[in-house]
Amino acid sequence: MPENNVKAVIEALLFASEKPLMLEQIKDALDNLATDEIRKNLGELKDEYEQANRGMRIVEVAGGFQMITAPVFASFLRKLYKGKRAEKLSTPALETLAIIAYKQPVTRSEIQAIRNVNVDTMVKTFVDKGLVRVAGRKKAPGRPRVYGTTRQFLEHFGLKSLDELPKIEGFLTPEAIGEKLEAAEKSAGEPEPANAQDSPMLLATKEEINGPGESAKEN
Repeated sequence: MPENNVKAVIEALLFASEKPLMLEQIKDALDNLATDEIRKNLGELKDEYEQANRGMRIVEVAGGFQMITAPVFASFLRKLYKGKRAEKLSTPALETLAIIAYKQPVTRSEIQAIRNVNVDTMVKTFVDKGLVRVAGRKKAPGRPRVYGTTRQFLEHFGLKSLDELPKIEGFLTPEAIGEKLEAAEKSAGEPEPANAQDSPMLLATKEEINGPGESAKEN
């Protein structure tokens, strides 16, 4: 297949897919074209969209590649979708999800110890939505389940990996958590995925998430 056709096929695949496409999926569609060649064409296609200031962009999300609308045109998209209401997570739900993201793998009782409220329903909701999964069992009496985030969590917040979660070196006071999360969730509900640096997961102080004396776990 001529190289310009390879690029066109990749563009068509990205446009047609609702979810980020993994390299293996693109490779299968291109009759096992070399991975390096696919990456090369993806990079060139990405640069072409940016240099021509097109309305679309190609980004890497959750280990795959996705075509999204250019963030600079968000105001126009909001006008188009002004009548559409996106389902949003509540502030308490976002706070609980943040604890799971930063502390994972974490048990339900550990989450409750941090939040001082029952989180059974919230955790079940996250699992049902595919944002959280059972990651195993803790080596402790009763062998409680431990929870972690999923690939869908990364897709929801527009992150390549958990490494892109903002650092929590104590830059927000507990009083600011609610407002920050509500604003971030509103942003995440817009038609284009949020940028990693504008992620909703900008949370509390180190002690609020990890407890005194602990450092955030990197996953």
